[in-house]
Amino acid sequence: MKNYFFTSESVTEGHPDKVADLISDNVANYLINQNESHRAAIETMVSSNMVTIAGEVKTDLMNNTDSIEALVRHTVKDIGYEQENFHWNTLSFKNLIHNQSVDIARGTDDFGAGDQGMMFGYACSENDSLMPSAIYYSHKITKALSTARHNGQDWMGPDGKAQVTVEYSNVNKPVRISNVICSTQHSKDLKGNPAEVQKRVEEIIKPELNDMFDDHTIFQVNPTGNFVTGGPDGDTGVTGRKIIVDTYGGYAPHGGGAFSGKDCTKVDRSGAYMARYLAKNIVASGVSQNATIQLSYAIGVKEPVSLYVYCDGIVRNDISEWIYQNVDLTPLGIIKKFNLFKLDLTKTTNYGHFGKNDLAWEKTDIANQLNF
Repeated sequence: MKNYFFTSESVTEGHPDKVADLISDNVANYLINQNESHRAAIETMVSSNMVTIAGEVKTDLMNNTDSIEALVRHTVKDIGYEQENFHWNTLSFKNLIHNQSVDIARGTDDFGAGDQGMMFGYACSENDSLMPSAIYYSHKITKALSTARHNGQDWMGPDGKAQVTVEYSNVNKPVRISNVICSTQHSKDLKGNPAEVQKRVEEIIKPELNDMFDDHTIFQVNPTGNFVTGGPDGDTGVTGRKIIVDTYGGYAPHGGGAFSGKDCTKVDRSGAYMARYLAKNIVASGVSQNATIQLSYAIGVKEPVSLYVYCDGIVRNDISEWIYQNVDLTPLGIIKKFNLFKLDLTKTTNYGHFGKNDLAWEKTDIANQLNF
């Protein structure tokens, strides 16, 4: 088989869409308040020196408008935005949150699914995290950039992204990284000095790539030359616009639903977590080198409409039947399994919702039961 290439991207915490995601998750955290009767679906838009939030909630905290505004400003400050046209202290803020529809509440009060839809989970044997390689290394790069900035490399601004192309010899057989594209916001002092920016960035990111790059790997840093104006002043950000970054980098299907800002009765979030859990346990068991799971739900209905298991190019109805018999796939079952009302949503906002070993759905506690 002739070698082929696959590319994925990640973004830093200061990317405009991720600023919006983090605000949504922080506000949702506050409004849910670990209360199983509370519901939240928070959307955020950020642009030049402004933040607008909207959405539907069921909570006794909705009217605490001063606390919500303070939380939003604190979120922007923590990311590091104190630039002229996007500053945590001077930005304009608008809150358009309203009460959840009674029609939706009727279906979710007893933990029926918060909406219809389909969710996908994926896992593969390419690395210890059981994630596809291109998104795995893209996340490592963007996290390293943000960590370096917070640790004193203040020549970098908060906004940035990375794109990694991996060469494969066969399915789930990565050979090397062929291309790395990395863009990072930088200070005015480095304007017109792209070689110095490239040198500094390569020093940060190359250690994250292990032995996957070689002398022929092409590194491109800030391909336009300069990246001074960034963040929401350079580009509008909206919640839920980085769903491929949040999942598998395009290497696996996506049902289309975003995660950030949503309580866990929304199966866009909880169903996707269960699908990843099932896929990861299948691969960890040794049954297959890769596994794709699809779950689908109807609004207000507890049991899933369908479950699909696809391993190494084969539909596995035997595994589907075992899952139906042994795993609770209802929203409440998923919530209890992963203790989702205790989840700090901001732990998932940046660098992917999957592949982090401290998250409950990344455990492989049923892998030894999958004896197929």
